[in-house]
Amino acid sequence: MNDDIGKWSFIIGVVLAVLSGFLAIPGLAIVLLVLGLIVGFLNISKGEELLYLVAITVLLVIGIGGIQALSILGVDLSTMADTVFANFIVFVGSSGLVVAVKAIIESGKKS
Repeated sequence: MNDDIGKWSFIIGVVLAVLSGFLAIPGLAIVLLVLGLIVGFLNISKGEELLYLVAITVLLVIGIGGIQALSILGVDLSTMADTVFANFIVFVGSSGLVVAVKAIIESGKKS
């Protein structure tokens, strides 16, 4: 059951982040934050933490870089793309936060 909740939270989070560029959804950042927390708690096991944190770091850098590149280039779709990138950062960042905190707690137990 938890696997299904985590899997669907991830799918819904990604879809909502992409749709946010096309639809104005009030309170979406909070929903994405909660979905990201769920993904971080339920989807990532101890053996996957390092790989997930590296992937999250890359995704966050790409998201932030995308926002900066579009603002520098003055692309007409920048508002839509900025919204997608920003909401994706909220979603991915919150899941990465959970995994990082879990990893810190786990490393503290080993010492």
